Order: sequence, then C-alpha cells, then structure tokens
Amino acid sequence: MGETARKACQIEIDILGEPIGKQDQYIAAVGGITCFQYGPLKKDIRYWPLGISEITRVRLEENLLLFFTGYTRKTSDLLKDQVERSEVGNLEMTNNLNDVKVIGFDVRYDLERGNMMRFADRLNDDWELKKARSSGMTNPEIDAWYEFGMNNGAAGGCLQGAGGGGFLKFYATNKEKLRSAMAEAGLREVRFGFDYEGTKVIES
Repeated sequence: MGETARKACQIEIDILGEPIGKQDQYIAAVGGITCFQYGPLKKDIRYWPLGISEITRVRLEENLLLFFTGYTRKTSDLLKDQVERSEVGNLEMTNNLNDVKVIGFDVRYDLERGNMMRFADRLNDDWELKKARSSGMTNPEIDAWYEFGMNNGAAGGCLQGAGGGGFLKFYATNKEKLRSAMAEAGLREVRFGFDYEGTKVIES
C-alpha cells in the first residue's frame, strides 16, 4: 500500500506540481484509524494503527458527523501561499504548524485514553489555527454554521480538509439535536464509516 501512496504523491506533487501534503494519499492507500510520522522533507513516512479501544472506535463512528457547506474550492489556491510561507521560514506560519503538530500528539494521547471531550476540544483548537493560516479559510456563513452547531449538540468541530468550503466536521454529544439544527440551517449531512482495507484491486 505504501508504494501506491508514493506513486500517487509523485503524480500529484512532483509531476503536476500541486502544493499539497501526503496525508490524503497515504490514508486512502492504508485505511483505518492510522498514525503517520513524517521524516525530513516528508520523504520518510511511517504509519501504524492508532491504539484505541473498541469503545472509542464506536464512539468516533457514532458521534463524528459531516455536513456539506455547499462551498467548493480549488485546494491549490488556498495551499500555495501557505506552502511558500513555510518554505521561506515565515515565523507566524512555522509557529502555527508547530502548534498543529502538538495538537496531533494531543489527539493521539486523548483517543488512546478514550478522552472524547478533550478530543473534541482539540478539534476546536485546530479550527482556530487553520483560520489563522489563511484569510480564505472560512467566511461569515461557515463561521455562523460552526457556531450554530456548537450551540446545538456539538462539543467540537472544524472545517475538514484544506478549508474554504467542503465539509464541517463535528463531534456530537447530542446527535439528533445537531442533525436537526444543521438541517434547519440548510446543510446536508453526509453519512460515512471508517474503511479498514485501504486501496485494493477489484477483479472484474
């Protein structure tokens, strides 16, 4: 599976020149609830299953909800400036990304210990850092939906992916209240489940 991810990265990053990371290609290839460790220049990538209990896995699957904002965006437009500022050592960007790394370690710690409320708090922290990286990360409507969700059954949330649109992800303490609120706001829920097989060949 690692070779599949490496080839996908080579096509997108090296050949097409997209200013993106490698996490999407690797999680798609590997599957599961997985930890990733990136070495120098992100060339040395290790991965292993996150050591969580069955109860925590079920809580994640049952309480993580996705809602489509209706906004779409070209990822490279948002990421190009962030990549350029990172590569020249912009202090604000470097500090922001270092804080994101700390959140990653915190999330691993919280999930391995089944502390779902601290995990939810980390989603909120990640969202604040993500907004600080780019003025195009959000807009007043997305901010209003996030606040509405947080006031109606969500303990934590953030905009999934590169930002600027796509999906709002919430960890819910009251799923029915959150679903009702987001439906009232006009957002469509997208149901999902975790995939544990990753990329596979389908025989025709």
